[in-house]
Amino acid sequence: MDVNIEKTGAKKNSVGLVFALMAGYSMVYMDKSMISTAVLPITQEFHLDAGQTGFIMSFFFLGYSLMQIPGGWLADKIGAKKVLMLSLAIISVFSFAFGAVSSLMLFIAIRFFAGIGHGGYPPSCSKSISDNFPQERRTFIQSLILSTSGIGGILAFTLGTNLINANWRFGYLALGTLFAVACILVGIFVPSQPVDKQKKQENPIRFSQIITNRNVLVLFVAMLLLNFLLYGNMSWLPSFLAQKFSLDIKTIGYLLAVNAIFQTAATMFSGVLLSKVFLGKERKFIISATIISAGLVAGFVLSNQLILSMACLILLSMVSVGAFTAIFTWPHKIMDSSIIGSSIGIINTGGTLGGFLAPMILGQLIKAAGGSFTLAFGFMAVASICCGLVVLGVKKEDK
Repeated sequence: MDVNIEKTGAKKNSVGLVFALMAGYSMVYMDKSMISTAVLPITQEFHLDAGQTGFIMSFFFLGYSLMQIPGGWLADKIGAKKVLMLSLAIISVFSFAFGAVSSLMLFIAIRFFAGIGHGGYPPSCSKSISDNFPQERRTFIQSLILSTSGIGGILAFTLGTNLINANWRFGYLALGTLFAVACILVGIFVPSQPVDKQKKQENPIRFSQIITNRNVLVLFVAMLLLNFLLYGNMSWLPSFLAQKFSLDIKTIGYLLAVNAIFQTAATMFSGVLLSKVFLGKERKFIISATIISAGLVAGFVLSNQLILSMACLILLSMVSVGAFTAIFTWPHKIMDSSIIGSSIGIINTGGTLGGFLAPMILGQLIKAAGGSFTLAFGFMAVASICCGLVVLGVKKEDK
């Protein structure tokens, strides 16, 4: 009887934990997606060019990149919950601030500090998963939480887009409020101490060993290259659709919301595939996904028909997010749980550096091509293929 009650309580706690982590991640992805739509009216109101718009998006990822490794280290040292709550609180404050200012330099500075807040969330989230779930469940739980990239996109391109269409400042007032709610949920549902307390290692792994670990470095580079595609696509999609197909913000929002629904389903399905069908075959999965993604990028940008372009975009989002899920969850299988926070922090720094560089590089490529997006999207396709080649360097076992 007591054993059954204990199991039921543990299950309820697990559901609450996953719900809270998903709520926070949904807001993180909503913020990342919403800025690409918000810059359209901001660009018009403040007469910004593509290069200046790229700086607003890129400096967010600079702050994000700088905080990833410290965020992961802090999660390993002081606990995931504290870092999760601090991260969400910082983003909430700077979301409110972004909606209140009216100059390019302040837009750039505030997005930089919002990025600092974002930097602590992914590694501390992975640390919380590692602390509270057995290894055989971590890949699926991590992919389930990563599926909120689609949920955040749906919120950004429905709720966010409608608010931005009325007044872009309303969008950031709502976003700041939602981050505050997510922070409260984490405070309520995320345990302060691991559910499964492990014995301390006699010879704990030093941070210098983690940052020079071969698999960590290889996955860092792979994530950097993949995010030239993922964040480049996220940053410039609304502008591309508005220019090529003469669509308004509201229509773009609905199209990208449909895309986000398919992306959500694909992330969850990827978790099942990686836990069952491709267990131990992650390398093949990533290489196949990145090559297919490159082909779909070409189809998307070269098509002159909206329906065909959207079909390519939906397939691209589904396949590329599968590669991202595989790279992000791989450390749970090949690295010690005591260093998951630091490892994910370093690996995801590659991703956020890609997010920092992509909008600026692509903005300059678009500007150099006289407003054409073909060269920029070609760059993203090449980066995707290079990502697949890089993962050939991962050693299967690192424990």
